[in-house]
Amino acid sequence: MGDRYARLKVAVAQASPVFLDREATTEKACRLIREAGRMGVRLIGFPEGFIPGHPLWYHFYPATSPRSIEWAACLFANAVEIPGPTTTALCEAAREAGVYVVIGVCERRPGTFGTLYNTQLFIGPSGEILGKHQKLVPTVGERLVHTGGRGDTLRAFPTDFGRIAGLICAESSNPLAVFTLATEYPHVIVVSWPNLNLRFGVPGQERVSIAGRALALMTKAFVLNCRGTMTDELREMMVYTEADREFLWDERATGGSTIIDPWGRVIAGPMGPEEGILWAEIDLLECVKAKMIHDYAGHYNRPDIFHLIVRAGAESMLTREDLTDGSGALR
Repeated sequence: MGDRYARLKVAVAQASPVFLDREATTEKACRLIREAGRMGVRLIGFPEGFIPGHPLWYHFYPATSPRSIEWAACLFANAVEIPGPTTTALCEAAREAGVYVVIGVCERRPGTFGTLYNTQLFIGPSGEILGKHQKLVPTVGERLVHTGGRGDTLRAFPTDFGRIAGLICAESSNPLAVFTLATEYPHVIVVSWPNLNLRFGVPGQERVSIAGRALALMTKAFVLNCRGTMTDELREMMVYTEADREFLWDERATGGSTIIDPWGRVIAGPMGPEEGILWAEIDLLECVKAKMIHDYAGHYNRPDIFHLIVRAGAESMLTREDLTDGSGALR
């Protein structure tokens, strides 16, 4: 009879945070999780930095302006500790809904001041934290508030239907990060994107589609492109010059979430700039079919030629040495 591969409903929550308000945004996320559960969704993904919001202002305001510094401090004050009260609320919503959740948060290290990570949090349907992925390299203005993530967070997590993994924004186009995930054989990869991308190059909706389809082709996994969107209130907050206004109200600059199959085909979306839940029924047997042709982590590669080393441990800037002789005197 052989193995059976799951068919399931997956979804993207395309939404805007309640900007820099951790508790209100968490409540909104929990509502969307519960709604997904009522829809029969097994896995839902959220945008980048959804709680409490992404540092969009660096696309518009000078980095050292009073407004930028004020918002950066507010971002830290509303950041998420893992575990903590925010994760407790999210886990409870996931448990009630019976849904796997991958959600973007701005993470701070417990008990510290000033160090933040751009993180995806993975939660299981029993309300447990499965793990997290920290963005390896912050992009442009993010570097002013986020530090780089650790290599041990670049991995896939087992579920009762298969393996899930995540990448954040432009790192979904990083060949080495993509290959590392491919070796974990994920069935679904959740890619979290911000509310807006940079204003040069192709429009944000097109950029997301290109990256997601390429990622699906390389990994032979289903890809959930989870893009944020903008409320009019948030647009007004970001306006610094009149030129900003034209960009911010361009509907192609925001939204555009998609769900993509292992062949690179868009099977749901793209959404417009509106808020909502995008879903699709997927058959994980398609991952097997696609890998029978190109398995870049297996038969369609050359380990005798290529070899990748991933350093998983964290560097430490501090080593404590005991300089006494045991009696309390210095050696």
